[in-house]
Amino acid sequence: MPENLPTSANSSSTSPFYPFLPELLWNSSIPPTHPPPDLELPNIVYMVTEVVIATLSTLGNLLVCVAVGFNRKLRTVTNCFLVSLAVADMCVGALAIPCAILTSMGVPQHNLYLCLLMLSVLITLTQSSIFSLLAIAVERYIAILQPFRYCVIMTPRNAMVVILVTWALAFLIGLVPLMGWHKQPPDSGYCLFVLVVDMTYMVYFNFFACVLAPLVVMFIIYAQIFATVKRQLRCVAAAGGAAGVKGRTAGANRELKTATLLFLVLFLFAACWVPLHIINCFLLLCPGCHVPLELLLAAIILSHANSAVNPFLYAYKMTTFRNTFRAILQCFRAQEDMKEHGSTTGPAPGTGGQGGQGRKLS
Repeated sequence: MPENLPTSANSSSTSPFYPFLPELLWNSSIPPTHPPPDLELPNIVYMVTEVVIATLSTLGNLLVCVAVGFNRKLRTVTNCFLVSLAVADMCVGALAIPCAILTSMGVPQHNLYLCLLMLSVLITLTQSSIFSLLAIAVERYIAILQPFRYCVIMTPRNAMVVILVTWALAFLIGLVPLMGWHKQPPDSGYCLFVLVVDMTYMVYFNFFACVLAPLVVMFIIYAQIFATVKRQLRCVAAAGGAAGVKGRTAGANRELKTATLLFLVLFLFAACWVPLHIINCFLLLCPGCHVPLELLLAAIILSHANSAVNPFLYAYKMTTFRNTFRAILQCFRAQEDMKEHGSTTGPAPGTGGQGGQGRKLS
C-alpha cells in the first residue's frame, strides 16, 4: 500500500468495512462515509467464504496429523515435515483467518501491539509453510541424489531439529513488524493491515527475500530431482529385464511419484500466494494503480484457501493416506452410532470389521 495515504483515511467516521474499500484508501476526493450497499456485499461473501475455508483447513489438517499418529506406515521423515506443514495450515484456519476477519472490521481499535500481533500471525504461519516445503524439497533431494547417506543425515532426531529451527525462523520473520518495522496507526485507531503494516517490509523483505527466493530454490531442487530420476529410469531400462533391475525400476517410479506429489503441493502454494504478493508489489511500486475490490478479495481468499487443499490432495494421490483417513472416519462414525444406540459393549451394526482395521494400522 502507498505510504502517503490520504488524510480522509484516518477519519474516525470510517466504516467497519473500510479496509476493503480501496477507493477510500487511494482517492482523497472520496469522503470516508458509509460504503454504498453494492460494496458491502463482497465483504459479506468474503467473510462467509473465509469461515468455510477456516473450517475445512482446521478439520482437514487435523485429520492429516491424526492419520500420521494413527498409522505407523505414515511415520516417515518426509511425513514429519508434512505434519509441520499441516500444523501451520491448521493454525491458519483456527487462528489466522479469524484474525483476518476481525482486522477486516478494524478490530482491535486503539491497541497497536495487539493489532500487529494479530496481523503477524498469518505472516508467521505462511513463513513456516515456506520453510516446511523447503525442508521437504531438501529431504527428497538427499534421498534421491545421496541415497547412501540419507539414513545418516535424515534421522528422526535431525528432522525434529530442522522443524524447530524452521518454526523459530518463521516466528522471527513474522514478528518483525512488532519489533518496529511498521507504520504509525491512523488517528481512528482502526487495526487495518494496509495502514499498519509497512508495504516495504511486505514486498522487499517478506516477498522477495523470504518467499520468492525459497520458491526459486525449491523449483531448482525439484528440477534436479526429476532430471535425476528420469536419468535413473533410462539407465535401468537400458540394463534389461533382470529381477534386480525390475526392483530398481519400481523404486525409481515410487520416488518419481512421491516427488511429483510434493512438487504439486509446492506448485499449489506458489499459485495461491504469489497473486496476492504481486498485488502488494503494484500497490507499493505503483501508488496510482487501481486494484478492484473483487480482485483484492479473490487474492486474499485464494491465499487462505491453500491451507485447505493439501488434505484433499493427499487423499486423492496417496493410497496410504486415503485408507487411513477412511479408517479414522469410520471409527468416528462407529463411535457416534454407539452413542446414539446407547451401546457400550461393541461396535454398531455393519461396522464390526473396522475395529480390526484400526488395530492393524496403529
